[in-house]
Amino acid sequence: MSTRFVLVQPSHAGNIGAAARALKVMGFDDLVLVKPRWDDVLTRDETIERASGAVDVLRKARAVDTLDEALEGITHACATVMTPRDFGPPTFAPRDHFPGVARAGHHVAFLFGSERYGMRNEDVYRCHAALRIPVAPDYGSLNLAAAIQVIAYEWRMALGGFELAPAPGPQAADAAAVAGMLQHWEQALVDIGFLDPAAPKKLMPRLNQLFNRAQPTPEEIHILRGVAKAMAEAARKPKP
Repeated sequence: MSTRFVLVQPSHAGNIGAAARALKVMGFDDLVLVKPRWDDVLTRDETIERASGAVDVLRKARAVDTLDEALEGITHACATVMTPRDFGPPTFAPRDHFPGVARAGHHVAFLFGSERYGMRNEDVYRCHAALRIPVAPDYGSLNLAAAIQVIAYEWRMALGGFELAPAPGPQAADAAAVAGMLQHWEQALVDIGFLDPAAPKKLMPRLNQLFNRAQPTPEEIHILRGVAKAMAEAARKPKP
């Protein structure tokens, strides 16, 4: 199975760079341009700037003269359309259509039309399916790169998606750091008259359990020691 994104007669260099970026973040890198507006569009400054780190996709991309060349080796082509055609392939929402295509193991191409007039009917008729992104009924205009990002995301999800790496949790302070902080607090609580050292009862063991449940980080231990130090200093100051 392979995945190709085909831009038919793209007219804005920035959109091509943004398209490369959209593909890379979803793990795709096969980009083909059919009769782009400029012969050097893949190396233009605006294209490279908008690619924002996806220059490797641009280097691999190619420009061809005909849709036939762009579809070579493809077994399932999907045209993107804003409005359904009276004649031609059936129209689906991407999320409805993609699971079956993924199971079939096709070599897939997604076709996008010119920014100025979209997909031509004759190009849509070449495809096995038409894709229509569900959008607000009163405003359905999507920027080319935005449409590519949506299709690339939905297709990646149909292929199984990417696992999100778990975010590293905060590092808990070790037992020695907690014990040292509790000793500091014990003395500060005595200094301010909150703890009677002759009858401590279970105050300190209860605080020990509290901090064990909280699992403070080394930074938080440092803050708590700072609080204990401030309490002790306040207790030593003469009262007016």
